Amino acid sequence: MNTWVEAPPRRKGLGCFARGCLILLIFAIVLAIAGFAGLYWGLHRNSALFYGSYWLAKTRSLAEAPTPVPEFNPSDQQIQLVQERWQDFEQKTRAGQAAEIELSADDINALIATSDDLRGKVFASIEGNRLRLQASLPIGGVLGRPGYYFNGDVIIELKGAQSLDSAQFSRITINGEQIPTDFLDWKYRSRQLREYLTDQRNAYEIGAIEIRDSKIILRSHTG
Repeated sequence: MNTWVEAPPRRKGLGCFARGCLILLIFAIVLAIAGFAGLYWGLHRNSALFYGSYWLAKTRSLAEAPTPVPEFNPSDQQIQLVQERWQDFEQKTRAGQAAEIELSADDINALIATSDDLRGKVFASIEGNRLRLQASLPIGGVLGRPGYYFNGDVIIELKGAQSLDSAQFSRITINGEQIPTDFLDWKYRSRQLREYLTDQRNAYEIGAIEIRDSKIILRSHTG
């Protein structure tokens, strides 16, 4: 009797995961997108655009060609196991139950590998309370100007467990340049960047995030 069971097909896209443990990456890249918008349109009335344009130039993170990113080729079993854990966490948060999930760098990279948009473009590593994200992502299409990339070596440190309402950073660097840790207070269209982060928190029931012991730890609102 053949007892081999095929692994489930790889899912396209990260769904809630992209708003969860990669939320920090999204807002690091906001700096680049906002900065490019500031240079392109010359809109200095929004502080996110004004400051973003400065830091985009200072970090040399905008380029017309991608840069190499480390490869990660997980097994189907690795992908299946971490997806099952994530789905269990997601179901509990949706049901209003206390829930927590710990994700290692390998877990994160396995989930990244399931996304056509991120596979081969983002690589995560974690040391202690430091999350490192090496990314080379096309961003020019967002503004109708294809051919531009965010090339960033991003290091993020948090001050213990953080609510997404009032996240406090110990340190953020992009390509070796330290970024102001209050960048979530910058405004875009009369709203602070942290308000956009809160929108995602409310939509996906992520209450707190922590980087500790070489893992990212996510907790539900009721955790």
